[in-house]
Amino acid sequence: MSYISAALCSPLKHRSDPHNFEQFTELRDVIFVIQSQRNSYHTHRAEQRRTELLHQAQTLNQSSPDVVLLHKLSDYDGNWSILPALPRLASQYCQTSSWIVFLEEETNVNLHNLVQVLSKFNPRKEWFLGRPLHDDESTIIHHYAFSEDPYSFSYPDFMAGWALSCPLAKRTAERVNYEPPKSDFTIDLQHEIALYIWEEGKGPALTAVKEFCSELHNSSSKGDCATTVNTYVSSCGNPVLKEDIFVAVKTCQRFHGDRVPLVKQTWEKDAASLEYYSDITDPYIPTIHLGVPNTERGHCAKTFAILRRFANGVVTRVPWLLIVDDDTLISLPRLQRLLSCYDPNEAVSVGERYGYGLSRGGYSYITGGGGMVFSRVAVQNILAGGCGCRSSDAPDDMVLGMCLTTLGLPVTHSPLFHQARPDDYVKELLARQSPISFHKYWNINPVAVYQRWLTEPKLKRPHSLTKTREEL
Repeated sequence: MSYISAALCSPLKHRSDPHNFEQFTELRDVIFVIQSQRNSYHTHRAEQRRTELLHQAQTLNQSSPDVVLLHKLSDYDGNWSILPALPRLASQYCQTSSWIVFLEEETNVNLHNLVQVLSKFNPRKEWFLGRPLHDDESTIIHHYAFSEDPYSFSYPDFMAGWALSCPLAKRTAERVNYEPPKSDFTIDLQHEIALYIWEEGKGPALTAVKEFCSELHNSSSKGDCATTVNTYVSSCGNPVLKEDIFVAVKTCQRFHGDRVPLVKQTWEKDAASLEYYSDITDPYIPTIHLGVPNTERGHCAKTFAILRRFANGVVTRVPWLLIVDDDTLISLPRLQRLLSCYDPNEAVSVGERYGYGLSRGGYSYITGGGGMVFSRVAVQNILAGGCGCRSSDAPDDMVLGMCLTTLGLPVTHSPLFHQARPDDYVKELLARQSPISFHKYWNINPVAVYQRWLTEPKLKRPHSLTKTREEL
């Protein structure tokens, strides 16, 4: 069996030996897809990445490659989940190209090194290339897949870039038309893409390519890397004032004695304007009863009551609204820095983005547990658009997602928000970001998690503040 054939059969193949195949790949053989977003800040970042790629191609005296911004591929907002976009990508570009290389906004590419790497793979065969990630233990965000041996399955680190050969892209695109993913939910896309391509062993597993790197772009150890990464962006200027963020905490009487004290012990102190919304009025917290009975799940009626209270301008006229659960842990100073990148005059909805039914024209939504952030303009659009709850216990985050999709308003993803606990994520991914939020108190010490993951490191000498750039 050839080395290449063996790689297709193996769950993970490291390329330590030369390939039998060697054919020089040119940039015109590669289509780059930047996993862009429709929000103006993210569109600008993606355009910058596109300009850098085209400038590099010029310096190499090669023809400019095709660079596609994913959010512009069609009017469908669900293209971010890749599979709905594959049929169009394959039909438009795989007639003349050999590879589709996917990049995030913060993925840096060395085009010279990249074409050398791709030249070692036969483009007429099916290849799924990337930097592998593994789960140390089964996790809820991956539906507890491979629970007996979670490390056995590898999936690509999207920020390091990943690639499909066109034969694999075309076959996968055809399959998408008659066999959608088994789950209706899109939660962790990089894991779900790998599962779909692997096809329970009938398709290729991820082939590890060491030149797809997680090293920082300015690292001295990047060597022969074809890709490197930026840390998630530092603030885009002065942080948003804490007085410009109104914080709404959803709670109920049942949790007044255990969850609310933990909010007060950890992050409440960083809020300039905060209200607790409950099913009773408790003057000692204090809480506000919005006239909405508590429900065991969903909380749609309560969330829309919060939106109306924020929008009427009686309590506050600030530009930003943050809605969190009473078991959300969050860093408000980091949120202030993140929001400096967004224009409050736009309809901004930002947090951790999930998807529902995206393979059949579904919708995206900001998952509530990690915190949902809305500009006042977005809240006004939601309410003016006639959106509402089909029942008081409908899932509020999903209803809002359907509403935003119907109104044509973007749902913006930030990987700094987290619907689950730190233990549910790959540690090396958390290590290159300063997280904004986590969710759920189950089987953790919330105060310890907050102190470890969501507080700024204490600096020994005050003057060192002038030399430190805090990364988001």
